Amino acid sequence: MSDALTLAANFEDADAFFAALTEAHDGLTRAESDALNARLIFVLANHIGDARALTDAIAAAKSAGTPA
Repeated sequence: MSDALTLAANFEDADAFFAALTEAHDGLTRAESDALNARLIFVLANHIGDARALTDAIAAAKSAGTPA
């Protein structure tokens, strides 16, 4: 795996992914939606499998949500 985390858009079809993700949440309660997100994170983290990349991704996501 590369040392640098890819933060630029890197989707084959971002609109299709967003639609699938949104559809997966349709009809769910907030708790069910949160649980789905948690399961998705663990599935993707397992697929990535690189602890450094995962901790870098956590840091990037956390800082992206921090007001300037």
